[in-house]
Amino acid sequence: MKNIIEIKDLHFYYEPNDGDPLPEDVLKGVYLKIKEGEFVAILGHNGCGKSTLAKHLNGILVPTDGKVIVDGIDTSDESKLFELRQTAGMVFQNPDNQIVSSIVEEDVAFALENLGVPYEEMRKRVDDALKAVNMYEYRMHSPSQLSGGQKQRVAIAGVIAMQPKCIILDEPTAMLDPQGRKEVLAAIHRMNREMGITIVLITHYMDEAAACDRVVVMDKGDIVLDDVPEKVFSKVEKLKEIGLDVPQVTELAWELRKAGYDISPEIITEEECVEAIQKLFS
Repeated sequence: MKNIIEIKDLHFYYEPNDGDPLPEDVLKGVYLKIKEGEFVAILGHNGCGKSTLAKHLNGILVPTDGKVIVDGIDTSDESKLFELRQTAGMVFQNPDNQIVSSIVEEDVAFALENLGVPYEEMRKRVDDALKAVNMYEYRMHSPSQLSGGQKQRVAIAGVIAMQPKCIILDEPTAMLDPQGRKEVLAAIHRMNREMGITIVLITHYMDEAAACDRVVVMDKGDIVLDDVPEKVFSKVEKLKEIGLDVPQVTELAWELRKAGYDISPEIITEEECVEAIQKLFS
């Protein structure tokens, strides 16, 4: 399977105001490849550069140095910006910042209307996108009547309707209650599983990352860990050193290992933990 995202020696700093000294790089030589259809979580404490990295994937920011290539498109090529944003859609923390219409289906159709998509095609895309996030029955509702999780699913539907190959989600559940988080995550996983859309999920929730195909951990503007969740979360001490937690069941297994019990360090689900503890005491 080919790489849909290739990041090569990416450096970035925000332009200083006149008279200010040249700032330190926010991103410091990042290399990263993501394959088509992968579901990748990016973790890191506040200020590590993960959201800055995400904004490079659909051209909101462009590299100070280095290259970001998305499905063959150089993100610094302004002439390809329109094509890039059809290929890589972006969903942000606050759904209210992405909702622009007073009716749900009109909001999902908004970008398609601007693109001049024919009505019949637009109608199908809007309906399919709303069904993909289980919001079709709310298509005639006002977004103001929806919960936070429902609004975020509408925002995701608006991106799906553009038929992107990749969706970047920058902490999409950060402002949601547990039920809203559950709804949004179910919709994201369904998009990846059933539609083959590549997902890049920026999150600070360890349980969300544990359910992904791959976890990338950032610290001080660079990638420090990149592997399957079981391998990344087994590095408990390293993650704690850079200010991150691990799933609770992983920490329990780590504490049991420190106490001398023979238990796998690669436990990331409650089911795995229960099974391992049963074996210890059987």
